[in-house]
Amino acid sequence: MTSSDSLRMMVFAALMAALIAIGAFVAVPIGPVPIVLQNFFVLLAGMLLGSRWGFISVAVYLLAGACGLPVFAGGSGGLGHLIGPRGGYLFGYLPAVLVVGWVAERARGKTAWEIAAMVIGSLFVYAAGVSWLNWILHLGWLKALAVGMYPFLIGDALKIGAAIAVARSLRPLIRARFAKAHAA
Repeated sequence: MTSSDSLRMMVFAALMAALIAIGAFVAVPIGPVPIVLQNFFVLLAGMLLGSRWGFISVAVYLLAGACGLPVFAGGSGGLGHLIGPRGGYLFGYLPAVLVVGWVAERARGKTAWEIAAMVIGSLFVYAAGVSWLNWILHLGWLKALAVGMYPFLIGDALKIGAAIAVARSLRPLIRARFAKAHAA
């Protein structure tokens, strides 16, 4: 990868980190964990940027929030959110984007593989989030699943469908940028 390719990927990663933050502002409070668009952009980061740069975009987002920037749900920030009830979900974004990106790099545009990658990525978010929620709030597994996963399943299925559509339309534009850079 040339230095100009690396610069472009840094810009794309920064853009995805910003979009993840914007997704946090679209929050519907329904309990200890709100409905947000963050995970849509996390999945999209993996689909568009791959495992390495997708991971970097999510890490930048989490670091910005840990430093106190208002990038978490409801326009909040700080370390308290990483160790509070939502922390497991936030940390679950890291393995999720790695899985989605790794599969997307190998799927060669096969929709079934991409959907499977995002479902598995979402399961990583739920595994981390529900486990953390159960541990922090002492809910018990059934209650943690009831408040931390079940209400979000339909919305996440819709987000996965939307991420597939958006990735399909943006990938050619991203690839065209790289092709132009290498042709010059």
